Amino acid sequence: MKNEQMLEAGTSRRALMVGVGSVGVVTALAACGTESDSPSTGSGAGADPTTGAPEATGGAAETSAPATGGGAAGFAKTADVPVGGGKIFATQKVVVTQPTEGNFKCFSNICTHQGCPVTSVDGGSITCKCHNSIFSIEDGSPTSGPARKALEEKEITVEGDSIALA
Repeated sequence: MKNEQMLEAGTSRRALMVGVGSVGVVTALAACGTESDSPSTGSGAGADPTTGAPEATGGAAETSAPATGGGAAGFAKTADVPVGGGKIFATQKVVVTQPTEGNFKCFSNICTHQGCPVTSVDGGSITCKCHNSIFSIEDGSPTSGPARKALEEKEITVEGDSIALA
């Protein structure tokens, strides 16, 4: 029904605008659900989940590594992963951390809240900026934000200075 017809039918412009505004509110509220909701689609690893554009990670994500799990050569060097921190490897869809010297951990880079890729590793934490979920670099458990489940742990092998998915 066109605006003029709605006005002729007794509906005021104000009522029309309130109705249109309500649709926007419902849409905005639907965007933030629970962790049991299915992950959003259309945003790949390293992409801003709201625009699909590549997300600035401050060098935290590695996108140039080979797409395979690694084999003998691996996908990362131990020197790439700082002690007390970590590094995101978007191609492998993992984040590798080194909580203490020589102790390497690997987790899925997909946040357990709504399926966005995590965006940074800093100060002993893995952060997903989608909804500000924060995870421990030691065991992937959530420490802050809406996520309630730990990041999925992935098995890796460390041989010499090479890190590979097992």
